[in-house]
Amino acid sequence: MTLVPDQIIVGDCIEQLAKLPEKSVDLVFADPPYNLQLGGDLLRPDNSKVDAVDDDWDRFASFEAYDQFTIAWLTACRRVLKDDGALWVIGSYHNIFRVGRSVQDLGFWILNDVVWRKSNPMPNFKGTRFANAHETLIWASKSRGARRYTFNYDALKMANEELQMRSDWNLPLCTGDERIKDETGAKAHPTQKPEALLHRVILSSTRPGDIILDPFFGVGTTGAAARRLGRRYVGIERDTKYAELARQRIAKVIPVAPADLDITGSKKSEPRVPFGQIVEAGLLRPGDMVWCPKGERAARVRADGSLAMGDLTGSIHKMGAMVQSQPACNGWTYWHFKTDKGLAPIDVLRAKVRAEMG
Repeated sequence: MTLVPDQIIVGDCIEQLAKLPEKSVDLVFADPPYNLQLGGDLLRPDNSKVDAVDDDWDRFASFEAYDQFTIAWLTACRRVLKDDGALWVIGSYHNIFRVGRSVQDLGFWILNDVVWRKSNPMPNFKGTRFANAHETLIWASKSRGARRYTFNYDALKMANEELQMRSDWNLPLCTGDERIKDETGAKAHPTQKPEALLHRVILSSTRPGDIILDPFFGVGTTGAAARRLGRRYVGIERDTKYAELARQRIAKVIPVAPADLDITGSKKSEPRVPFGQIVEAGLLRPGDMVWCPKGERAARVRADGSLAMGDLTGSIHKMGAMVQSQPACNGWTYWHFKTDKGLAPIDVLRAKVRAEMG
């Protein structure tokens, strides 16, 4: 049985997941019911009612019933997830800790918990608690030994102005034109997630063409973001109204051109080039000098790819660390060679060798 991507399946997620082929999806993004346990209407200071989540799909008889439901859908998702795939699940303080325990009990390996800090949260109208300004996402590989999961580290770093992406994400709630409306003009789904959130999840942990499963599809934010970014999706949604709104929404999405889906690659995936190979290629020769970034200190290149400074010898990394009295150093970016335009890092020469390697 082959999985048919880019489809919305209407029905109960646990029943429908059982019909999907084993190990057929690359990523699961789940936004399950939060089991908010609301005890009555929530009112603003002017006594107007807050449009909170009071739908039947968020009601459970007990914590035990919610736990059983959680274990059932997580088990079903685990079966259809590829061995090198990953799981993202989002929740609030009402449910995420219970979900997290089930995630671990079922053998998933938690890689990060990510805090989505809402830049425009709803205030606490009663003034009895802190304003609930964040939700938590759990990112987990299928098992502890699954080291092949996708993580586009360098792409996320580039998206964050070349700073390492942190695990606290400051993004606004879904508002304005992005909010899907029903026929009356009211918001169609009470917990619609912003597409920016899914953009970051998908960019971080999938590749173009990967299949993303969302067992609680709602009005299709996962599908819209997946289509825009050149990924495939399978959504499961039991509410026919939500499913139809999702179809209409996704049909309007214009995918990114394939050429624009390329992302900053990881240097870890590039072929290893030792400094000795630079010397072998004649890009630097024994006896040539390399310099610190300011040109104040120099070291001599030796035939075996080591550097020498007086009686001291060692690798480009060891000598760079020694010169700076530091425990470690990236010699590729520290040491420079002279060009007609001034000093350039020897990493330029490594890039040239890699390009010739194809």
